[in-house]
Amino acid sequence: METVEKDVVIIGAGIAGLATALALKRLGIKPLVLEKSDGLRGTGAAINFAPNAWLALDALGVSHKLASIYDPVKRLFVTNLRTGATQETSLAGKSENGSAIRYIHRKKLLETLADELPNDTIHFSSKIAAINSETNDALSPVIIHLADGTIVKAKVLIGCDGIHSTVARWLGLSEPLNAGRSAGLGLAVFPEGHGLNKEVRLFVDAGMRAGYVPLNDKEIYWFLVCNCSAEGENKAGNPEQIQKEVLEKYAKVLPPFYSVIVRRSDASTLHWAPLMFRHPWNVFFGNLSKGNVTVAGDAMHPMTPDLGQGGCQALEDAVVLGRHIGNLLIKTKGHIATTGDNNVAQAIDGYVKERKWRVTGLVIGSYLSGWVQNGGSNWWMRFLRDVIFYRFLVGGVLGNKVTGYDCGKLPDVSLGEMDNPCKID
Repeated sequence: METVEKDVVIIGAGIAGLATALALKRLGIKPLVLEKSDGLRGTGAAINFAPNAWLALDALGVSHKLASIYDPVKRLFVTNLRTGATQETSLAGKSENGSAIRYIHRKKLLETLADELPNDTIHFSSKIAAINSETNDALSPVIIHLADGTIVKAKVLIGCDGIHSTVARWLGLSEPLNAGRSAGLGLAVFPEGHGLNKEVRLFVDAGMRAGYVPLNDKEIYWFLVCNCSAEGENKAGNPEQIQKEVLEKYAKVLPPFYSVIVRRSDASTLHWAPLMFRHPWNVFFGNLSKGNVTVAGDAMHPMTPDLGQGGCQALEDAVVLGRHIGNLLIKTKGHIATTGDNNVAQAIDGYVKERKWRVTGLVIGSYLSGWVQNGGSNWWMRFLRDVIFYRFLVGGVLGNKVTGYDCGKLPDVSLGEMDNPCKID
């Protein structure tokens, strides 16, 4: 039975895990990333990155690698399927920082982050069997038991292991709840080119909304969100069933081209699952950390995708956590203690206190956004959706207060010319 000792262990090699690993690397800390899958996961096909995400990617030093290959989305067209009326909203220049909204391949994002890390950072096929503390002291090392019998002893543990997080459960956070809505998505391929402009097309009706947006000249990302019960809604692993149900049950009321897009889908990108979220009071008042253990991304604040902020917040988490640890490294001249004064738990506590305000608001906002967009047929619900939300919120408040947020920069912790100057003792 092998026992490994590491300063920092991150569980999960998704957006939050890789971004956090990169933030720590920029500070001179080399973490170990444990990922249960046998490779980088591209579930979700594409992701919408608002300006706040690009600011976080800039802080991590990789924004230029992605922005150069994905053009900004400049307009949103929303069509009411019941009346046929279409309204246009400009997405260009909506944020105070001048950044743009882009849709990018999720797999490309993960590869870009992973390429910045040393080759031995990520250990794939590392399934967590159990987590426990070495002693009852919250500041003591954490023992991670892997399914293959390996034991990893971590001075700092960061759970980035998604919605059903083992680390979140260990901290005592509540299990995510079903939001009463489900989503399907996929990536359609047109080898001959599709000829569409780089704009979002959205179609809404009571209990359903669907849309599509080109990623490049030959690929179109499509999505559908509907009000449905939890029973039987997780169709993951059955692309034929997903495609068939979307075409037969939902696409009939949508423009004919939507069916063409769904039929052109790459089967490996098709995904359908219930939308989940954590009660906002459990995010705000729950144990988001315990000593040297914390969570980030969906492990901390699972939210519905209705504001397109899940991945954006994972990147913000990584930068903010890195900023707090980096500031402590500067204060301690590169050596952080796990106990006593100026210990790493204090940096983690600062991170949690800063993040819980913003992410709690976004969990609430995302849920309410989905409720409004998928609302009923009453006149007041249509007014909330078509006038208040799409005309005023998307075109104003959301652009400045939500997507225009700047999570800050990573501090410069250059402490000399040593290869690995930063230590956690």
